[in-house]
Amino acid sequence: MFEDEIVKILKNEIKVDAEKIRSVLEVPPDPELGDIAFPCFILSKELKKNPNQIAKELEQEIKPTGVIERVQACGPYLNFYFNNKKISEVILKEVLKKKEEYGKGKKNNKVVVVEFPAPNTNKPLHLGHLRNMALGESVSRIYEFLGYTVKRVNLYNDRGIHICKSMLAYKKWGNNKKPNKKPDHFVGDYYVLFARKAKNNPKLLEEAQELLRKWEKGDNKVRALWKKMNNWAYKGFNETFKKFGLKKYDKNYYESKIYTKGKKIILEGLKRGLFEKDETGAVIVDLDKLGKKILLRSDGTSVYITQDIYLAKKKFDDFKFDKSIYVVGNEQIHHFKVLFKVLDLLGFKFAKNCYHLSYGMIELPEGKMKSREGKVVDADDLIDKMIELAEKEIRKRGVIKDEEEIKSASERIGVGALKYYLLSYSASKNFVFNPEKSISFEGETGPYLMYSLVRAKKIIKKSKKRIDYKNIDFKLLNSKEEVSLIKKLGEFPEIVEKASKTYSPHILCEYGFNIANLFNSFYENKPVLNASDENTKNARLMLVTTYIYVLTSCLTLLGIKTVKEM
Repeated sequence: MFEDEIVKILKNEIKVDAEKIRSVLEVPPDPELGDIAFPCFILSKELKKNPNQIAKELEQEIKPTGVIERVQACGPYLNFYFNNKKISEVILKEVLKKKEEYGKGKKNNKVVVVEFPAPNTNKPLHLGHLRNMALGESVSRIYEFLGYTVKRVNLYNDRGIHICKSMLAYKKWGNNKKPNKKPDHFVGDYYVLFARKAKNNPKLLEEAQELLRKWEKGDNKVRALWKKMNNWAYKGFNETFKKFGLKKYDKNYYESKIYTKGKKIILEGLKRGLFEKDETGAVIVDLDKLGKKILLRSDGTSVYITQDIYLAKKKFDDFKFDKSIYVVGNEQIHHFKVLFKVLDLLGFKFAKNCYHLSYGMIELPEGKMKSREGKVVDADDLIDKMIELAEKEIRKRGVIKDEEEIKSASERIGVGALKYYLLSYSASKNFVFNPEKSISFEGETGPYLMYSLVRAKKIIKKSKKRIDYKNIDFKLLNSKEEVSLIKKLGEFPEIVEKASKTYSPHILCEYGFNIANLFNSFYENKPVLNASDENTKNARLMLVTTYIYVLTSCLTLLGIKTVKEM
C-alpha cells in the first residue's frame, strides 16, 4: 500500500524507472530491518560505486515524510521504517471505508475467458477435475475482483471412441434402464462394464468403432442413444458443479459441434505457405524446436489441434477477449505451446494473450476412498467423504445443536477444506491429498481459516455496541501483535494483484493462513472485550472488524463459503 510513496522518493533521487524500482523492493526477513528494503546493487554499475556506499549516501539525502518515519542503510540495502500509528490509521480506515470492496479493482473494459474443466461425457468427474475446477473458479473470481469481465466457458468432449464404448455397453446390457443413481455415475458404470467385457471379447472394440462410424454418418438411432446418455452425463456434472460451488458457465462448447471445423483455416494457411504437405499428403507445420505437427490427416480429416485452432478463434469471436486462460493438466504443455505458436503463425493477434494454466497430478494416500468407477478417485465420493469428516468433527465439538445447521455447516466446511487444500499448492506441483489432514481445525487448512473468522465474528457479536470508529486513538494499537496484523492486512491489495499476474491462488491461501495466524496471536495476547480501558477496547474492535472483512474476501476469492458456527 505504501510502496508508491517509496518509489516516488527513490525516483526523485536516483532517476531510475519507477517500475524497475518497484520490481526490486523487498520485505526484510526481520522486522528490525525495516518494513521495505531497496537493494542498491542495481545502481552500482551505472553509478560506478559500491552498493554499500550508495545506500549510505541515499540515507543522508532522503528526508522522511508521511508514513515513513526513518531511512537507514544496512550494508547494500536502504531500509525504510514506517510510522506505525500513521500506517495503522491509513490501513484500518481504508478497510473500514471499503469493507468487502477493499483491494477491489476499478471496473475496466477488459474481458478474460477462463476455460475449465473440459470433461469427457462417458464417466463422472474425478479428483483431477476437482483441482481443475478449484483453480478455474478461483482465478475467475480473482479477475472479477480486480474489475475484469470474466467469461467462464466449458468444453464438453462429447464424441469419440470412448463415448461409443459406454454407449455400446448400455445398448447391449442396459435393457433401456433409466438411471437408478446419480446419472453421470450411471453412464460411467457402462464405460467400466465395456472395459471388463472387452478383456475377454476383443471384437467389442470393433463394434464400438462401427458405432462411431454410424454416429459420424448421422444414424438416427445411434444419435438418439448418444444424446440420451450425454444428457444424463450433463445432468450429473451440473449437480457436482453446484455442490462444489461453481458459478454458472457463460457458454458451453461441444466437441461434437466443432470437431470437423478448423479445416478451412488450415487450408488457407497451406495456401499462404505457412504449412506444407508431407510425403503422405498430410498437412503439417514445422515449428523448429517444437517439432513437426500434423494439422490435417492425409485423408483430409481433422486432428485434435485442428478443432482447438477453430475453438480459439470462436472464443475470440464470441467474447473479444483480452486474455484467454486454459486450465488443463501439465501433460498438455507441449500441445498448448504448439497451439499458441500456430495461432500466431496464422496471424491471430489474440494468440499472444492465450495462457495455459497447467497443473500437476494429485493422488490420494494408498488405499483411501476407492472410487465406485474403477481405480480413478471419484469427485462425488471425495466431496461426500469430506462432508462426512466435517460432520463428524462438528458433532464431536458439540457447538452446533440444530440438525439443519449441522448439515449446512458440514457441507461448507467439507467443501471449503477440499478447495483450500487443492489450491494451497502451487498449480505446477504434484502432491498427495490427505482428507483427514485437510479437515483439521488446526494447521494450514481451510477449517483453520474458517474457525478464525468465526472466532473474530463472535468478538464483535459479544461487544453488543455500535462503535464510533471516527474517534479511534491509533497509537493504542502499538503492540507487536497488533502492528504485525495491521501491516499484513495492508498487503491484501498487492497480494490479489500478484495472484492475478501469476495465476496463483496458492498465494491467497498462504496469505489467508498468515493473517489467521497473526490474528490468533493477537487474540491470545491482547484482550479485546476485557481491554484495560474503553479507548483500547474500541481500537481493538476496529482491528477485529477490519480483519473480518479481509479474511472474508480472501476466502471468497478461493471459492470458500463461511459459516456462523464451528
